[in-house]
Amino acid sequence: MDKVLKYYKDFPKEGIVFVDIIPYLQRKDVFTKLMAKIGEACTTANIVAPEARGFLFAAPLLCTSERVKNIIPVRKSGKLPFAEGDLREVLIEKEYGCDKLYYRLSDIAEGEPVDGCFEVTILDDVLATGGTAEGLAASLNALRIEHNGKEYGVRVKEFVFIVEIGDLGGAKRLEKIAPVRSITII
Repeated sequence: MDKVLKYYKDFPKEGIVFVDIIPYLQRKDVFTKLMAKIGEACTTANIVAPEARGFLFAAPLLCTSERVKNIIPVRKSGKLPFAEGDLREVLIEKEYGCDKLYYRLSDIAEGEPVDGCFEVTILDDVLATGGTAEGLAASLNALRIEHNGKEYGVRVKEFVFIVEIGDLGGAKRLEKIAPVRSITII
């Protein structure tokens, strides 16, 4: 499946090789095969999906996977409406700078806890250095969520990526937290 990918040197800044996964969305046969692989890799009912490309691969799982029941969107500043106390900010370190992302506690609470916690899969498009996933995991693993009058923890059970850039060491960094499953490693 890696032959479908496109690469752009020096984007978004010099020294970065951008891996374009949009070709996975352009052919039904390729997308169908990819979604089957993602569905096999995700073993929790709750999927944490960073914008925007994480959404593109998480949402279809609600229809194609028996396991997946809940999508927890992670967005940039100003993109998620929220009630008082519902929004969590996460500082993340990307390969080309720092950023902030946000998620809602109420989106996690929409899921169902298993064995005393909400197990989640972090699903994203490209694993480079692992900064985004690591920041999200640290924030999620520290949470307590109220659900039906009880408090539950959150546990990142696994990371799933469409593409992993193997030379950047992101998987090794994340394996300290939870197993990493990548559909394509380049």
